Amino acid sequence: MSQPYPTPTLRAIDGALMLENVALQEIAARCGTPTYVYSRAALTSAFEAYQRALAGRRALVCYAVKANSNLGVLSVFARLGAGFDIVSGGELARVLAAGGDAGKVVFSGVGKSRAEMRRAIEAGIRCFNVESAAELERLDEVAGQLGRKAPIALRVNPDVDPKTHPYISTGLKSNKFGVAFDDAFALYRRASQLPNLRVSGVACHIGSQLLDPAPMAEAAQKVLGLVDKLAAEGIALDHIDLGGGLGIRYRDENPPAVADYLAPLLAVFAGRREELCFEPGRSLVGNAGLLLTRIEYLKPGADRNFAIVDAAMNDLARPALYDAYHEVVAVRARDVPARRYEIVGPICESGDFLAHDRSLAVADGDLLAILSAGAYGMTMSSNYNTRGRAAEVIVDGDRIHLVRERETVDSLYALEKPLA
Repeated sequence: MSQPYPTPTLRAIDGALMLENVALQEIAARCGTPTYVYSRAALTSAFEAYQRALAGRRALVCYAVKANSNLGVLSVFARLGAGFDIVSGGELARVLAAGGDAGKVVFSGVGKSRAEMRRAIEAGIRCFNVESAAELERLDEVAGQLGRKAPIALRVNPDVDPKTHPYISTGLKSNKFGVAFDDAFALYRRASQLPNLRVSGVACHIGSQLLDPAPMAEAAQKVLGLVDKLAAEGIALDHIDLGGGLGIRYRDENPPAVADYLAPLLAVFAGRREELCFEPGRSLVGNAGLLLTRIEYLKPGADRNFAIVDAAMNDLARPALYDAYHEVVAVRARDVPARRYEIVGPICESGDFLAHDRSLAVADGDLLAILSAGAYGMTMSSNYNTRGRAAEVIVDGDRIHLVRERETVDSLYALEKPLA
């Protein structure tokens, strides 16, 4: 029988949902709601799938911190030997606080500040993925002030359509990311002449929630051509960063297994000496987590019925932002008639919804689990309507680790002052 839930370690026992060996009801009783809950076993299994697929290859798996930056989650990956893909100085600080190795960190992002560059150089990161000519010049200046050489790769934009949601497409020429492919060769020449830079690699990332390896394989072929052209010019690269983007199952998607997704990419670079780097995020954490929430009210209506829960768009922004789909399941089965509900939160916005038209057999006070919420859930949350952000928990076998306490209202305005 196939796994009924996208979250691989979630199962029902005697009508109650369990994550690994812990009842979700127990987590709600101990930690309250809303609470993000992650499975250590699922995090580990997802990372090990990449390790197996890359066995025998010179490769580095750099977890994309933006997907889920909780220190507990980062520490799980650090202990597994992961590198990290960061997009801010704050993410670098988190990686180091969680025990990550700065020498395995790649720094992406289009708007790196001088302070962020300085901190990353001082920490000794693996590479800067440079995204513009202006950034190249700034990085050379900052490295020179520190008397250091900054390792760089240019993030090239191959103008390949990833066939994903337009908001998470990053490899088209209309996107803000990377340098135009036709400009890359000249920029590498310029980088090789700058005294405080060390040309290290090339990077490419075309988008997120990819379900077909073909677009990425097409981009890889273009990158390979650039690598060989640079080598002929005497600019030898030591690594090729192919980004991340592998999708997950939210509803009825059928993403390829990690090994099947990577196989055509590895074939492009068969026999090459360069190290291959990958930057998975969603595929490592997305289906390792869920959002636990409680029904405050059931509100029947003439056209639609509403289940008003204590989680909201500030806790999980993806449905309101992307019209994204998340499975919603009752934590304990009830012997009551099922009805169709809009799952909405208490925020004063019509766009505050978590799911549309779901069939649930529930009553006031029941718990719901919003699945596939491990990626871009907590990291995109906010304090809109002066709501404290959710607690976060990692389940490890039969143990519950509170890895982020719930915010208090006092903490939300601790840095503010009324006018005298």
